[in-house]
Amino acid sequence: MDTNKIIKGSLTVAILQLLQNNGRMYGYEISIAISKASRNKIKVTEAALYPALHKLEASGLVQVDTETVDGRIRKYYKLNRSGKKEAVRQLLIMQESFAALQKVFRYKID
Repeated sequence: MDTNKIIKGSLTVAILQLLQNNGRMYGYEISIAISKASRNKIKVTEAALYPALHKLEASGLVQVDTETVDGRIRKYYKLNRSGKKEAVRQLLIMQESFAALQKVFRYKID
């Protein structure tokens, strides 16, 4: 199975955690951070990243600021108070899910 297929369902949690750990980030920076952190095992396309960011914005979890950088407008995303709480909640859910899956992977019927 392709790693990117596995991460698709976890992309929002990954974004929340990157913003939690790094503060304000822009889209391309997020995609590069995911790639670097995963040692290039996970590549996030624009087609996956930006809808996830827009959904977080629409959900009221991130604050979006714009700046002009080198003559281009860049959107920066930052967790607000609700986003910080959601990041903690989603990470806990993800950790519990991984722990449960690890038990399933090791399960052996006697």
